[in-house]
Amino acid sequence: MTTRAKPGPGPGRVADDRPSGRADLVLPQEYIADATTRIHDARRRVRVMALTIADEHETEALLDALIAAAHRGVDVHVAADTFTYADAAGRFVPKRYLTKRQRSSMAMAKELTDSGVTFDWLGQEGGLPWRGRTHTKFCVVDDTVYSFGGVNLDDRGATNVDYMVRIVDHRLAEHLVRVYTRTRDANTPLRGFRSSSLTYGTDEVLIDGGIPGDSIVYRRALTYASKAQRIVLVSQYCPTGELGRVVRSKHHEMWFNPPRNARLFNRILIAASMAVTGHRTLYRKHQYLHAKVMVFYLASGKRVAITGSHNFVRGGVTLGTREIALQTRNPLVIDQIEAFISSQVRR
Repeated sequence: MTTRAKPGPGPGRVADDRPSGRADLVLPQEYIADATTRIHDARRRVRVMALTIADEHETEALLDALIAAAHRGVDVHVAADTFTYADAAGRFVPKRYLTKRQRSSMAMAKELTDSGVTFDWLGQEGGLPWRGRTHTKFCVVDDTVYSFGGVNLDDRGATNVDYMVRIVDHRLAEHLVRVYTRTRDANTPLRGFRSSSLTYGTDEVLIDGGIPGDSIVYRRALTYASKAQRIVLVSQYCPTGELGRVVRSKHHEMWFNPPRNARLFNRILIAASMAVTGHRTLYRKHQYLHAKVMVFYLASGKRVAITGSHNFVRGGVTLGTREIALQTRNPLVIDQIEAFISSQVRR
């Protein structure tokens, strides 16, 4: 664990001339840097939720900012899934043996708690790797929201091919604060809440609450895939279930990691999914692909995108992972998604 100096004052506030409600795609390192600056400037509240949060090189300044904000009296809450330290490679180690990752994670949580941050571990170590996992990822700083992407807060998350969507909007921030509380309060693998949606202008925020078999994100993706003439799918994993079959039946592009890009557990999972489904990936880069988005091109000429934390695999639906996504028709957002795919995924 890094020994930290006593937190000092954050950087001066930089005027934000982005109009309220505008959505900007930000790459992982930009997300972490921008959130760090805003947390240093926070006046009222900070909420951070991710599958993995670690005290590593790329996140050290962000953790310092959380500690400094708590010392100033800002209401700071942080939640990470136990998958942070109980990854698939370490799940077969007896509990009495603490790995280096576990020790570091526990020390991080203690330092945050000692500084006045309210910290919660979500889920449990035991059981299937994705059973009851909180895969939701977002950060709320006052009225600024970062979400609807896949970025985890550790060195690996900062260097993946991924993004988050940044939106300054009071109503959306209020809603995600409520989602944070509801998710934290449903903190057992066998407990969840019904999936739901929030209308956000002409778009919708989709929330999977963790009940096995109940995923509004997967259902909406299936609905639009059935209507679409053409589909572009980007995911960490090979798509499975009915959604994968529908995508394959349409004019489509599938971009997901080849098995060689993944670590042992994910390599086996991707290879097995490809063998069962017959899907093939167009992705050729060695950098790990972690973004999760589908763009649907309808016969009317309209475009719809679903972007968020869901990998569009049936297994997560069956096991009840908690997820968040944005269903959008906003051409400015979809243009940015298409530009990300062109520059970061296809090349």
